[in-house]
Amino acid sequence: MRDQIVFVTGASSGIGGACAKIFAKDGAKLILNARRKDRLERLSAELKDNYGSRSLVCPFDVRDPSAVGTALETLPVEWRAVDVLINNAGLARGLDKLHEGHFEDWEEMIDSNIKGLLYVTRLVLPGMLNRGRGHTVNIASIAGIQAYPRGNVYCATKAAVTMISEGLKQDLLGTSIRVSVITPGLVETEFSKVRFRGDADRAAQPYRGVTPLTGSDIADVVHFCVTRDPRININEIVLMPTDQSSAKLVYRRETT
Repeated sequence: MRDQIVFVTGASSGIGGACAKIFAKDGAKLILNARRKDRLERLSAELKDNYGSRSLVCPFDVRDPSAVGTALETLPVEWRAVDVLINNAGLARGLDKLHEGHFEDWEEMIDSNIKGLLYVTRLVLPGMLNRGRGHTVNIASIAGIQAYPRGNVYCATKAAVTMISEGLKQDLLGTSIRVSVITPGLVETEFSKVRFRGDADRAAQPYRGVTPLTGSDIADVVHFCVTRDPRININEIVLMPTDQSSAKLVYRRETT
């Protein structure tokens, strides 16, 4: 991975931040994207201090196609040859029955989880094809395989990520470009805090009595996929904590 360019969306925290760190440790150069510029700058400084890594802070909202286009079209020349794209940006909003849901929550999830992934991929992939190399890794969710109560629209967006990844892999057949989709179960990040708009008590409930996965666990799997021999494509990896056997079935220990 030394001196290869890895582009991570949603890099300001959680899985995205962990991916940045594991690839920086391996000698890669990082393009760090998220909306929160201050967090990206702190991460960039940390990567330089800890690993001597070069990184480019690239703040934009993946939901805005014009912002995506401007950011990618104006990348410095030395940063344009993206070797690995990690489409990690995404979120959940609310936990409502569909007939009680809020349009703005639906739009935010669809725009972030589906359309944002499409915008970035559409603009990065032609360069990979021109150079004859590249790997796109999309972060999906067990929620895209098995729906759970009140998850309706979020589950649908993650199912879309899986299907987009499968369709993309078929579109790229005959090229050297690889496509992988990573499908995690319970991962303790800022995910629930975002879903419940900062309600810390409610955000803690999904992880109560459970030992969840961490962002670093997912980053380790992403790194495994990317570092296989170029003749090998890892199509999909589904991983869950040992305390979880499906989207709905989780073993919880008694807590005091």
